[in-house]
Amino acid sequence: MEWSPGNRGNIEDARGRSGGRMVQMGGLGIGGMLLLLILSWATGTNLFSMFGGGSGAVDTSQGPAPSSPAEERTIDMVDAVAGDVQDTWQKILGSRYERTKVVLFHDSIDSSCGMADAATGPFYCPNDHKVYLDTGFFDELDRRFGAPGDFAQAYVIAHEFGHHVQQLLGLDRGSRSGPAMGANGASVAVELQADCFAGVWGNAASQSGRFQAGHVELQPGDAEEGLRAAAAIGDDRLQKMTTGRVMPDRFTHGTSAQRVEAFRRGFESGDVRMCER
Repeated sequence: MEWSPGNRGNIEDARGRSGGRMVQMGGLGIGGMLLLLILSWATGTNLFSMFGGGSGAVDTSQGPAPSSPAEERTIDMVDAVAGDVQDTWQKILGSRYERTKVVLFHDSIDSSCGMADAATGPFYCPNDHKVYLDTGFFDELDRRFGAPGDFAQAYVIAHEFGHHVQQLLGLDRGSRSGPAMGANGASVAVELQADCFAGVWGNAASQSGRFQAGHVELQPGDAEEGLRAAAAIGDDRLQKMTTGRVMPDRFTHGTSAQRVEAFRRGFESGDVRMCER
């Protein structure tokens, strides 16, 4: 994936903040759902029950935000992807699109959806319309989930912006469920649509001759990176890895095959209508 740094206008740097409220269940991102699932099974404790909603603010503190050249490069990449994704949706939706920012944090942050920590992973908060990202998540995506590469990271960012589009269009509630979707069919449908929206952006980014400062242009092999990332974080694969069996009634984001199909549908068509649920 080819990208160049912009002016970081799509970033809100909160790497020095910390806070103390629990994040609401609806704010959990990909990484948080996966890690909570793993820890719940490993400890025999239902950690999801802890995410019943925030219980008031507590003291927050400001501290230094240590960084490294590698992390600064990652931040520039996140800014470039966020800017490109938003430019794409602004062209598609026109005045209906409202620009927002990616809030970067270290370890924990007191977000508008409650307290989030590194285990929460990337998530979209509908209360303030912002995407939240711990800068260490991409290492986990590579090492733990086997999905390396810039475009794999970009897919995750574009997926969270897909939730922003859903919020703006009133599509952030599930519209169907059934045996094939599992007990959490509404949640799965919402997540798969966000995957499809990520693919719609990928299609736009794959068009040649669009490259400029602060933007992204895909290279050969990038689409495969995105598909590998979608497959790596399917509910069935993660359940098999952590428990040795697959439990469809506990699906929240969709199977690997469903996530790959949703992303591919958006990527190959570039048509938002192909993402209708």
